[in-house]
Amino acid sequence: MKVVFLAGGLGSRLAEETTRIPKPMVEIGGQPIIQHVMQVYSHWGYTDFIVACGYKGELIKRYFKDFNLIASDFTVSLRDGSRTVLSKSPPDWNVTLVDTGVATMTGGRLRRLGDWLNEETFMVTYSDGVGNVDIGALLDFHRSHGKLATVTAVQPPARFGNLE
Repeated sequence: MKVVFLAGGLGSRLAEETTRIPKPMVEIGGQPIIQHVMQVYSHWGYTDFIVACGYKGELIKRYFKDFNLIASDFTVSLRDGSRTVLSKSPPDWNVTLVDTGVATMTGGRLRRLGDWLNEETFMVTYSDGVGNVDIGALLDFHRSHGKLATVTAVQPPARFGNLE
């Protein structure tokens, strides 16, 4: 099952960081928030990710393009530019990065991912919030109720994304 990561917002609540990088790329413990969220899903066996990029999306794309070098020790030949990764095998993830537009709202981002979702059941999460959610139990709950969507929220509500 695919997991969609919404990564297009301006990150106005973290303006001191997000004037230079998108909010999902703000580091916690030496790695971007989005990577922490991916690790949560990976823990539950979900490793096929689609990132809906927007604001400063090119930085997210560059990070994943260069992931093996960023996350590992390596040797580079200055003579021919060849590189040898020395340690830390990367996670077994598939990460699709899609430019969904800078000003596109959440529903529009999902609509623009239609070609990659193929009308399959999928999960959607924000790229900037790490939580302790039992993804397996959440999916079981969703399937047992036969509804179109299931939403997980936190207390207290935030300024943006408030559920009523």
